[in-house]
Amino acid sequence: MQIVGVMKSETINKLKISANAAKYDVSCASSGSNRANKGKGIGNASPWGICHSFTEDGRCVSLMKLMLTNYCIYDCAYCANRKSNDIQRTTFAVKEVVDLTIEFYRRNYIEGLFLSSGVINNPDYTMERMVRVARDLRVNHNYNGYIHLKSIPGASDDLQQKAGLYADRLSVNIEIASEPNLKMLAPDKNFSSILEPMDTIKTKIIENKEERRKFKHAKSFSPSGQSTQLIVGATPDTDQSILTLAGSLYRNKYLKRVYYSGFIPVNSYDKRLPTLTEPPLKRENRLYQTDWLFRFYNYRIDEIVNEDHPNLDLEIDPKLSYALRNPWLYPIDINKASYELILRVPGIGVLSAKKIVLARRYGKLGLINLKKIGVVLKRAKYFITCNELKSPTINELLPQNVRQIILSEKQAKRKLKTNNTQLSLFTTT
Repeated sequence: MQIVGVMKSETINKLKISANAAKYDVSCASSGSNRANKGKGIGNASPWGICHSFTEDGRCVSLMKLMLTNYCIYDCAYCANRKSNDIQRTTFAVKEVVDLTIEFYRRNYIEGLFLSSGVINNPDYTMERMVRVARDLRVNHNYNGYIHLKSIPGASDDLQQKAGLYADRLSVNIEIASEPNLKMLAPDKNFSSILEPMDTIKTKIIENKEERRKFKHAKSFSPSGQSTQLIVGATPDTDQSILTLAGSLYRNKYLKRVYYSGFIPVNSYDKRLPTLTEPPLKRENRLYQTDWLFRFYNYRIDEIVNEDHPNLDLEIDPKLSYALRNPWLYPIDINKASYELILRVPGIGVLSAKKIVLARRYGKLGLINLKKIGVVLKRAKYFITCNELKSPTINELLPQNVRQIILSEKQAKRKLKTNNTQLSLFTTT
């Protein structure tokens, strides 16, 4: 990058260390903000248009992602930056982070800033420096681009509220789904120090919405809301425990997103941690799929994970798993069923379900109609009836046989893709 040529070698080294230290935090999505540039200053943030990049392990990373410092007074077992680790440490000055953000933004390398930090001295000291970064960008540089700040648990309510005046989104990471396991791996932390700032942010967001209804030019507070992160696989917590906590946070703390991060075994020497060779990414993916179901498909969490099924099926997605465990609901008549029931058909998404409800007003739907609408018939055909669909349904084939058929088709598709990839290596143009 051209900017490297004019940066001090010390700053470049800090940037490398800080960016590497920040890569384990996945709670950095940037959708939802709408901070317009009215002809003054630089940059703008909108609900779309934020650039995303992907790390080597497949995680989606948006914004310039930095840690103010990777020094930390805490010794959390799962953290690469824990105080007992012998790693390179660095700390940015407030001005350095501000200058980096402005210079990278002007060169179109980034669309915004995600700033987290280890805890140095105490939570208030660290949080105050992060707030100064955001304030300097907004006030002194008239920067309208996206800013996501990691809120430091234990910092004062006053600092949490100041952060929300300058940031588009705030996040407080819980990390571990149950307090006993959190205390085991992070003795310096507890749920109350994490949930209290969540409550402060939630209350201020609600108050700010009411204030903006009354006063048109009232300053917005964390317009993209707040988020958190849960680590998956570092403790024996079941998927039921993780998703029950996530559901509670969505309902009671008004979180916009809960992010699930497969545990990365960076401190293999710590005997409190499980022995893993790689992050449980498939489990992480199933949790995201389930999260989507109860946020947008009207599923209850206990319909997907419960005492009888505390963990998600890693071989099939949770929507299909639910359908196979509840064959009495099917087949669903596409031409008569409610929108809510149609959403529960594997292979039919929200958009397709809405199109079906709209299209059937003008006549009965058949196979060709469903294909045009975008229904994945290879999967849906076992769970529906329609005007001309003659495929045997789940009750005729039995759930275990449907499962095997779908898994076999999936394996065949994967094998074909692998063969085509290998063949292309020997193909010349």
